[in-house]
Amino acid sequence: MLISSTDNTNEDGVDILANNLDSEPMLELFVFETFELISQLENIILNNEEANSIGIQINEVFRIVHTIKGSAAMMNFNSIVSLSHSLEDVFYHIRENQPENVDYSTLVDVVLRSLDFLKNEVNAIQIGSNLDNDVSIIVQEINEFLSLLKNENGLQKPKAVSTDFNMQKNNEVPEVTGENHFKALIFFEDGCEMENIRAFTLMHNLEKVANVISYCPKDIIEDQETIEIIRSNGFEIQFRTDLCIDNVKTLLSNTLFMKDIKLETISPIKNKHSSEENDNTGRDNNQITVKQSMISVNISKLDILMDLVGELVIMQDMVIQNPELEGLALNSFNKASRQLQKVTNEIQDAVMSIRMVPLSATFQRMHRIVRDMGKKLDKDVKLEFIGEETEVDKNIIEHLSDPLIHLVRNAVDHGIESPEEREKKGKSRSGKITLEARNEGGDVWIIVRDDGKGLDRENILQKAKKQGLLKKPENELTDREIYSYIFLPGFSTKKEVDEFSGRGVGMDVVNKNIEEVGGTVRVDSSMEIGTTITIKIPLTLAIIDGMKVRVGKSIYVIPITSIKESFKAQESTVIKDEANKSEMMMIRGDCCPILRLHEFFKVQPDTTNLEEGIIIVVENESRVMCLFADELMGEQQVVVKAMPGYIKKVNGISGCAVMGSGDISLIMDVSRLLNIS
Repeated sequence: MLISSTDNTNEDGVDILANNLDSEPMLELFVFETFELISQLENIILNNEEANSIGIQINEVFRIVHTIKGSAAMMNFNSIVSLSHSLEDVFYHIRENQPENVDYSTLVDVVLRSLDFLKNEVNAIQIGSNLDNDVSIIVQEINEFLSLLKNENGLQKPKAVSTDFNMQKNNEVPEVTGENHFKALIFFEDGCEMENIRAFTLMHNLEKVANVISYCPKDIIEDQETIEIIRSNGFEIQFRTDLCIDNVKTLLSNTLFMKDIKLETISPIKNKHSSEENDNTGRDNNQITVKQSMISVNISKLDILMDLVGELVIMQDMVIQNPELEGLALNSFNKASRQLQKVTNEIQDAVMSIRMVPLSATFQRMHRIVRDMGKKLDKDVKLEFIGEETEVDKNIIEHLSDPLIHLVRNAVDHGIESPEEREKKGKSRSGKITLEARNEGGDVWIIVRDDGKGLDRENILQKAKKQGLLKKPENELTDREIYSYIFLPGFSTKKEVDEFSGRGVGMDVVNKNIEEVGGTVRVDSSMEIGTTITIKIPLTLAIIDGMKVRVGKSIYVIPITSIKESFKAQESTVIKDEANKSEMMMIRGDCCPILRLHEFFKVQPDTTNLEEGIIIVVENESRVMCLFADELMGEQQVVVKAMPGYIKKVNGISGCAVMGSGDISLIMDVSRLLNIS
């Protein structure tokens, strides 16, 4: 990857990046960490906007900005350094002087615009394009805000931010306070890079709660050779604090990319005039080693691992279900195969759990969207999260971001009324959007709910009618079917086009992205009460538990989570509608449609007699259907493979799987089967 920027040379015209970036991992790490820090800062700022104060999180905010600046300085990305330094001045002033009059709304606007600039710069670094070196406009805006802040509070210019951590001068130990004296030796993860910056950040965080006495190596910012010293010998630091050893251990353990820490307590420092026998080298032998329990792993490596586990599952089936073993009495082999299945399942579960990430980060991104749209549309909108700790597969998260953005934008634009309009309706002036997530079986449910004006059923129906979208008589359409028209390409009920909507673009993206991961979307709405959009997606895309069913010579797989029950049919429970050429079955008082799989997939069955085959009752979103097949062949874990692009898409099929025999089986999409019927 090449980085093109006029900021990448030092005073001698030497390309700093060429000297410092011998490999892409260092650059990749910088991009990853900076994006994480920007996201953290954005969340803190937005979450505290309503309180009109950063409050106790001012130290965390300052630490984040300072870390971004330090990392960018190491990489010589001067535009990021310049902007971060200006932001640092603002937060340093707020932290040190604690001004009473702060226009927090303006501060948030300035910070968010700065973060947008930083995001664009880091994106440019990531793709190898030119950096925007002209940061003067946004820096001027920050400086003007800082000047105004000082004038309104009558405060003097704060001291310059010091990056000099030389605590010992003339070999004298400084006057320090704190009951407990500790010595820590920190080792960072192999290959984490920028160890001196990490040491710098750790010391900066430690200074909030402790007095640093000494550290080694010393010139961690200026001297690049300290990187190798820290890698080989670790970073040693002595400090005094009122915190107990457990709290110190917890504080240091949260250091990013920390491999392990050797922490020991030291007896109190004596006066420098004390005798040799009472110098500050006495220790009470209380030494503790703390090991970091988390590491960062590139997602591509997890994808490779997941693929290998999938192949392992397939090979396991090929071995255990080998036709040559049929009819043989192999007790030892059967015992070993059961153990192999157990271990394989445990490996699969472990890999799957590694790939699972919480939805909280995706949900938090919506804060910015709601805030910006609310200000532009002059609407007061609150955002609520429920179940944001719910976890889903990393690959599915990537497909969820765009749909959620469109749904939230749509809720603010179409759903939530203006404060005046809400007040006239007897509602609170503030509208509310709720994002909810929960696990249910093998699926994740994500719900976007607003308390706005709701969808206009008649308006949608007339628009759909005008565009020729109705496939059955109006009186047979349910409300949910009518509301689903909003997901069709080009469909919009908004009469005027603005920067947010009005061209029928966006909601079709929601449906398309969710369908790509095997999910479904449904809409429920009530006029003047609000709209609820529910997304159901599989927990993972990789491996599922399925039930094999045979229809003639073809084998199909039905996801276990979709199966309600199976049984032999009795003629007395079957109801035939000759007019519509359909069949129904009575199951405990409920009438369920029957779908003959051989007719649907056009294959030759062993039997067409319902009593001779098997009925599999499947369910999706409270809808039930009876599938008729020749034989139920048992449960099997299968690796989901996408259908090859050269094969025409088949209705009711979501993918395929390789069986133990080497044959290919099709995986049924129960939700689509129910929609087709």
